[in-house]
Amino acid sequence: MLKNFFKKIRLTVLLFSLVSFFIIYPFVPSLAFGPSSSIIYQGIDVSSWQGSIDFAQVRNAGIDIVYMKSSEGRSYIDPYFERNYQNAKANGLKVGFYHYVTARTVEQAREQANFFASVISGKEPDCRLAMDFESFGNLSVNQINEISKVFLETLQNATNKEVLIYSNSYSARTIFSRDLAIYPLWVANYGVSEPGGNDKWATWVGWQYTSTGRVAGISGNVDRNQFTDGVLLSNISPIPTPETPSTPEQPTETGTIVYTVKSGDTLSSIARNYGTTVYRIVSLNPSITNPNLIYPGEQFIISIDSNTSSSSVVYTVVRGDTLSEIAARYNTTVSKLVTDNNISNPNLIYPGQRIGISVGTIPSLGNECGKILYTIKRGDTLSEIAARYDTTVNEIATLNNISNPNLIYAGNIIRVPNCRK
Repeated sequence: MLKNFFKKIRLTVLLFSLVSFFIIYPFVPSLAFGPSSSIIYQGIDVSSWQGSIDFAQVRNAGIDIVYMKSSEGRSYIDPYFERNYQNAKANGLKVGFYHYVTARTVEQAREQANFFASVISGKEPDCRLAMDFESFGNLSVNQINEISKVFLETLQNATNKEVLIYSNSYSARTIFSRDLAIYPLWVANYGVSEPGGNDKWATWVGWQYTSTGRVAGISGNVDRNQFTDGVLLSNISPIPTPETPSTPEQPTETGTIVYTVKSGDTLSSIARNYGTTVYRIVSLNPSITNPNLIYPGEQFIISIDSNTSSSSVVYTVVRGDTLSEIAARYNTTVSKLVTDNNISNPNLIYPGQRIGISVGTIPSLGNECGKILYTIKRGDTLSEIAARYDTTVNEIATLNNISNPNLIYAGNIIRVPNCRK
């Protein structure tokens, strides 16, 4: 009898558990994480890393959408941006733009969003504008989210276009806050059959599933993506010109500027106007494959100081400056600034601080290579960067006066020989 009694208890408990499951189950939040729709587009994202691209071959390879880097920080414009945009559009591909955020304050976030808007003004993207914020330095989670909110809100107001967030799955899950989930997510997650979920975004509009993809028309690796129709803009029209365009600060004495090609310009006339040479302009801008063929609207980095001897200026630090940005602007390196000015902490400079800058001391490259600006990311090594750009650690170290090739800092900007044929 006792045996039957316990059997009845077990049956009662089982029945109660089943009833409870079916009552509660509909209210348990689902962590399922999939595409926002069943409509899938094949896509890539590109920057100066890919060099010259044959977009006709890219289209014929089945690619529908191309996201392209337009800019970084508050002054850097990807040297291939204009050409990538024109050629992708000419071949009937849908295009989107992304900006690599380096802001460390909300003021810098606002400034970088306005700079992004000024770079892409007049262009007609088909896809949402993307914030690529992945290098956080010493920022707290709260600071990261405040910077993200200000950047996205400012960008949306400046362009009248919808925006999205690009993030790896770890940051989406652990760093970006729930209130940012009002913006669609383009998630990076490699080597998986589907991207990892989180409790903030229920779906993705973009999934970057590899950084080593291969596509006809592109030499070397390229990021491959799947996109849903959620990435597309509801209104395709030109980006408005900002009322107060945000343009890179121009050095008053020497250094580099970003020049926008005007109708009737030639490289030789630009070189004469800025006291430099056609060869010098070509060496600073790997996007120039034919010096006799440039387009109105293209933007080039131009060195104002054309002689090879060293000159110097005294620069006064303003709010939001970093040594890496100053070094890039004046064609020098962080290590050179640190050495010349006895700076104990390269990540700590102050508004009003005066920095002596020697300009024109970086060795020139041979005819076989161009130069790109590369922002070091956490985990990078010079050997990995050298392998990626078909160069050597010694060439990068020499070009940037790096005394210890085993010691580089995330966030610093270096010049890298780009020897791709």
